[in-house]
Amino acid sequence: MLVLWKGGALLGSNGRLALLPADRVPDAELRLYLGRSLAKESLGLPLVAAVVGDEAAVRLNSDPAAWASLRVVGNTLDDLDAGMFTAALALSNWHQSHGFSPRTGAPTVPEQGGWVRRNVDDGSEIFPRTDPAIIVGILDSNDRILLGHNAMWDANRYSLLAGFVEPGESLESAVVREVFEESGIRVVDPVYLGSQPWPFPASLMLGFTARVDPDQESTLTPDGAEILDLRWFSRAELTAALGEIYLPGSTSIARAILEHWYGGPIHDGQQ
Repeated sequence: MLVLWKGGALLGSNGRLALLPADRVPDAELRLYLGRSLAKESLGLPLVAAVVGDEAAVRLNSDPAAWASLRVVGNTLDDLDAGMFTAALALSNWHQSHGFSPRTGAPTVPEQGGWVRRNVDDGSEIFPRTDPAIIVGILDSNDRILLGHNAMWDANRYSLLAGFVEPGESLESAVVREVFEESGIRVVDPVYLGSQPWPFPASLMLGFTARVDPDQESTLTPDGAEILDLRWFSRAELTAALGEIYLPGSTSIARAILEHWYGGPIHDGQQ
């Protein structure tokens, strides 16, 4: 049983997730069924996440360092642990924000192993939501990549442009629209690279590259609200700037797209 407290997971002494027997967590506030362990000759063992309150967390381990956020330890976990932690956190976040029906305001209760919440008044069911968002490596005719500084970030932190997909919009259209809104740049030829669940609180990041449209004039202009600064980088310029700017962490799809363009790992010491 994986244990969550305030968005952090309990770690063992080996730095992996601490998977406890169910009787160690009798007072869980919420239990979430994550699936079964893989086994060649059996159905495997059920994998469950338990969300606990303050008293239970202190009883299990009173050392705050034993409880780690996904952002901090995601890059140190193996695929199984990282996948379990991601699913558990996303599902836990959804339960936390859907205690009442968005349609009627009536209380809802968890059912079906935590994968459904039921309206106690009319019996209607609510299912976990995922919010799709695109993230784009924008390339110009010289194969430079565009990085932006978000208003919410620490100074000198730069990353790729990203934004949520709007209702009724294709992913490709979202790439074109979001890039133009945030940077004033017209892009063409969006190419899908991969995806990453990002449970902060419920996103699915869909990674693309796109190129500046050679047939339309564009003026690089930060929107001034979300994006305060934009900079083009060649590979050599990015290497030279590593002591000046901070790049996305190694667990993020932004970093994966950036290194896909760069041609290999970027050795900047970021975690």
